[in-house]
Formats: sequence, C-alpha cells, structure tokens
Amino acid sequence: MQKQRSILALIFVLIVAAITVIVTMPTRLGLDLQGGSQLTIQVKTTPTIPKIEPGMLEAVRRIVENRVNGLGVSESVVQTVGESQILVQLPGVNDPQQAERVLGGTAKLDFREQLQGTETQLAIERQLQQELLAKQTELRTGKNNEAAIKENQAALKRSNEAIAQLYKSSGLGGENLKDAQAQPTGGNDWNVALRFDTKGGELFAELTKNLAGTGRTLGIFLDERMISSPVVGVEFAQTGITGGNAVIQGRFTAQEANDLGVQLRGGALPVPVEIIENRTVGASLGRDSIQSSVNAGIGGLILVLIFMIGYYRLPGVIANISLLIYALLTWAAFVLLGVTLTLPGIAGFVLSIGMAVDANVLIFERTREELRAGKTLYRSVESGFYRAFSSILDGNVTTLIACAALFWLGAGLVKGFAVTLALGVVVSMFTALTCSRTLLLVVLSFPGFRKPELFCPNLSKTVNS
Repeated sequence: MQKQRSILALIFVLIVAAITVIVTMPTRLGLDLQGGSQLTIQVKTTPTIPKIEPGMLEAVRRIVENRVNGLGVSESVVQTVGESQILVQLPGVNDPQQAERVLGGTAKLDFREQLQGTETQLAIERQLQQELLAKQTELRTGKNNEAAIKENQAALKRSNEAIAQLYKSSGLGGENLKDAQAQPTGGNDWNVALRFDTKGGELFAELTKNLAGTGRTLGIFLDERMISSPVVGVEFAQTGITGGNAVIQGRFTAQEANDLGVQLRGGALPVPVEIIENRTVGASLGRDSIQSSVNAGIGGLILVLIFMIGYYRLPGVIANISLLIYALLTWAAFVLLGVTLTLPGIAGFVLSIGMAVDANVLIFERTREELRAGKTLYRSVESGFYRAFSSILDGNVTTLIACAALFWLGAGLVKGFAVTLALGVVVSMFTALTCSRTLLLVVLSFPGFRKPELFCPNLSKTVNS
C-alpha cells in the first residue's frame, strides 16, 4: 500500500505541474488555426547546376529560415518539400507581399576588407548589435507587442547597415566559394574550413595579404549582414593565405560551426528561387477550426466516458479519471516541448485518446476473464494488467513505428499529426499502466468496493475477495 501511496503522490504532483504549465504558458498554434501567410518557393536550376541536390536544397532552406527569423515571426515553419521546393508558413503575418519581398531572391555572400581607422567604431557597433540581439530574443520569448519587436528589428537593420559601411568590397563573393565545412580542432572548439575556386583563391590571397597583422578584420557578409569577422595572422603578411583553402577560427561549438558552414554554402549557391504560391489563411477560419475541433473533441470524449462507465462500471470510472489525467499531461507536454498545434495535430491528439481507451479496454476484459475463471478480485486485477501488457505494448510500438514513418517521410501538417499522436501514445502508456493500476489497487483497499459485481456484472458465481 505504501508503494501505491507514493505513486499517487507522484501523479498528484504531475497533475499540479501540468495545470501550472497549461495556465502560465501559451499553446503554440499553427498557420491553419492562427491564420497568416503560406508561401511555396521553387528552387530553380541553372545551366551550370542542372540538378538541385539535397545539400543545396537544405542550404537554401537555411537561408530562407534566417530571413524568416529576420521578420520577427514566431512559430514559423520552413521546410523542404519534394526535391526542389521549400514551404514557408508564417502564422500571424497578414501581408504576404512583404513576406514575398523578403524571402525572394538568391542569397548574396561577400568577403570584405575592413577600412583603416575603423577599429573603435566597429567595436562600438558590434557591442550595440549584441545588445539588440539579446533584446530580440527576450522580446520573442516574452509577451511583448508587435510594435516593440518591429522597433527592435529596425534598430538591428540600422546596426547592420552601420557595420557594412566600415568595410569595402574585395571582389570576392559567394560565386567563388566551392565548399565550407565544420572542422574539429582536436579539442572542444570547432573551425570552419573554406575552399575557393582558382579565381577565388587568388582574390582571397590578396585580401588576406592586405589584412595580415593589421588588426583589421575580414568581414564575411550574407545578405548584407555580417556573420563572421576573422582576423588574419601576421605570418601571412608576405603572400596572404594561398592555395584556395582557409580556416575560420572562431572558437565555435560544433553546432555553430555547422550552422556557419551551411550559411556559407547557401550564400555560395548561384541558384535562383521563385515564389510559385502565396496565399493567406484568414484568422476567422482559424477560430472556426479551433471551435469545431474543440466541440468534436469534447463531444467524443464525453461519449467515451459515458460508455466506459456504463459498460465497465467501477473500472470504467477509474479509466475515465486516468483519461482526464492523460489529457492534462499530454497537453502540458505539447506546451513544454514547443509543439505547434495544427488541425491535424488536434486530430492526432483525439486519436491518441482512443488509443488510451483501447489499453484500458484490454486490461478490463482480461480482468473479467480472470474473475470468470474463479480467481479472487485482487488477483484478477493484477493478472488483468499483467496479461494485457504484451498486447498494449505491441499495439503502441506499432503505432509509434507508423508515427516515425509519417514524420520521416511526411511533410508539413502530416508531421504535426505524427508528433502529437506519438506523444499521446507514450503518455497513454503511462496513464493506462500506472495511473489506472494504482487507482484500482487503492480502491480495492476499501471493503465497500471489493465486490466482483462492480467489476463484472452478471457474474455467474460469487467470488470472495
């Protein structure tokens, strides 16, 4: 009994924590529920690049994602579709023309030389930029209005322009960069290795020769925004860095080095993009979808609760309590993990409730079989959970495999369905095998509930508990 009390205490703590999370943190809503803009971008081939490779598509996707982040849009979705398209969903953005202007075009990569006598001014501008970036993160995670976010975005744009004025063009651009890859140093830090074509190697050697030992930086700009500013060592003052290869040493983490490599490769892609679809989803449609989904979910849940009580009696009441606990825990998990809830996602959530009911049905039917076989009530309940476990596990594992396939092979809303269903299945395993079992065993500790007919109506013979 002490074990059951400990589990009950844990369940109570989880319920309180779930309610706290749901009340204090907003649920992220997708484009179909919140309204906004959706764009489909076609990545086009050129005479020099007749086929869009997966790496190229991913690099372009990262560039588009960076531009979306520059819009200050929260809960956006940027993902590849097929072999040459990118889908962009911008919840809350009701000006698709603005989004099209920002997301269209090919990323521009430049290697620039810092002007003489600008060291102090650059340090001031970089400090200001760091403060603005920190403020941007704070605004996005808080509950500030759109005006504050847009004002900070404008200040960041002015800061980027001020920094760009401190550099001059060297003639070396993304069209000369052949590759950029994250490179380990042997310790905890990572570098980014660059490889240029023949012309690029010559331009890079000249640029680094001019900067070597001066303290001035080599500015790497992507879409007119500086993404790195390495310093060239004095040992390259005579010839510059030759051979067409270079290493950016910035004490990067593995993720930072990989991100910078992706940015550079993306900027180096001479592939045009075209927005082939630009549509707006109205907020009223989102509200209607939410209301219809909530009504359907509540209606279905009520019918399930009534059926469980009518058919399974006391175990049905226990199952209903477990289902309510399941719904709370799953909703809190969505919020904590940052799941963007879409209409298919709500469908996956409702379907997972059916999976949770299915587990309880298996358990209670097994329990009834044990009672009809003449076992005691307590032993029948224990055997019911034990014998149903393998069936529940098999059913849930196969569902999780299907979710993994949907997430891996699907796109957009299909992935949202897979994520919500998978989370629901995992939580349902906990509530069915832990909550239901614990509550049933606690109920059996009260003499008034130790009646086999409360578990199996019309039992042919009385079984002493």
